[in-house]
Amino acid sequence: MQSFDIDKTDLLRIKTALDADDAELQLVLSEYHASEIALLFEKLPQEAKERIINILPADIASEVISEMDEEEHPEDLLAGLDPEKRSEIVEEMDYDVATDLISQMDEEDQKEILEEIDQEDATSIRALLSYDEDTAGGLMNSEIIKVHINLNKKEALDEIIRQSEEMEEFYTICVVDDHDILKGIVSIKTIIKARGDARISDLVDTDFVYVKADLDQEEVARLISQYNLTSVPVVDDSMKLLGRVTVDDIIDVMEEENTEDILKISGVSEDEELSGNWRDAVKSRLPWLVLNLGTAFLAASVIRQFTYVEEQLPIIVAYVTIIGGMGGNAATQALAVTVRRISLSDLTDAQAYKTVVKEFLVGMINGACNGLIVLLFAFFYDKNPMLGVVLFLAMTGNLIVAGLTGAGIPLILKRVGIDPAVASSIIITTFTDCIGFLLPLWLASRFLL
Repeated sequence: MQSFDIDKTDLLRIKTALDADDAELQLVLSEYHASEIALLFEKLPQEAKERIINILPADIASEVISEMDEEEHPEDLLAGLDPEKRSEIVEEMDYDVATDLISQMDEEDQKEILEEIDQEDATSIRALLSYDEDTAGGLMNSEIIKVHINLNKKEALDEIIRQSEEMEEFYTICVVDDHDILKGIVSIKTIIKARGDARISDLVDTDFVYVKADLDQEEVARLISQYNLTSVPVVDDSMKLLGRVTVDDIIDVMEEENTEDILKISGVSEDEELSGNWRDAVKSRLPWLVLNLGTAFLAASVIRQFTYVEEQLPIIVAYVTIIGGMGGNAATQALAVTVRRISLSDLTDAQAYKTVVKEFLVGMINGACNGLIVLLFAFFYDKNPMLGVVLFLAMTGNLIVAGLTGAGIPLILKRVGIDPAVASSIIITTFTDCIGFLLPLWLASRFLL
């Protein structure tokens, strides 16, 4: 299937169909996948969304709402539907998806929906609501296929067929005892290929990956990625089987975490919605810009100490901005790489040391290469070889500082319990600006005046 992009033709078709009767609208909608309708919803008013959801079959409507971007607030759309339609849609959803949506509603709407739906579904969703949304328990789906360890091949296959009737897909079977204690896993392929008289106890793999319900979602994502898993079972402290986290849930987590880190490094609050209005954007970004303004005054105070250098050697001003800017870019590169490494795994002391040494060497080599270019420019264009030497030293020194701070500061912040993605950029900008201004001006005052 090719990727779908919203264009004017598709939007016009939907809007034209909305002006027609329900039969015509249903006919047009039948040509689109649920995920495509969810994308089209981004361009439609709330009334149009409600009408479309109301005329779609419950199974398709549940997919559409599940595929909607969280910034479009699908929970509000769901909460505003007729109670009967709403309960049909919720009952069609996987428990983890339904839980995510219901958790975003106010308590009154949550209570109404849980009272409307099937009691078994409501019990499962209430259990999932008790877990923190950023943990394995908050991610997991309690719908899982499990077989008893004492079953034989035929009994196990019959049980798998029975349990899989309402499940879309599965790859791994969990093996439990009389008390639902997880004993291991077995693949459907292994069961099918086994001898006719084989028992699950002979086929079970007891060396398997599992996660506790309170494990952070980033760590769950790391384990699934590290072991190339399609799903991982979730257990409590007693190894009782609770559910499973699937790879599609982890893709959403990785996208969410990467977006969060990018916004933090850029000095934007994670609370700002990517499609939010200008008021939210100002509220989110202004505090960081004010803080950055304060650090800019600090960097400007360095320049104020060397006004006599600028008066006697005006050309130095142009080069100071170049060196400061290059330091900021180099530090951002080192910061991005280091924060990414931290997010993927907890670095040991030895790994942290190697990271800093690597960025020191990278900064020194890149600084020397760029410094040489500036030296040659000053030599041939400004006819001032000594100015070139000063700029070479300043450029090399500032890029070394950029590499050290870009790698060292996030590691230090991580060690003391501060999110490195939040605070690193402001601190690093201050360092590179101050050093980028100080080095060329101080060296010029010593060797050129």
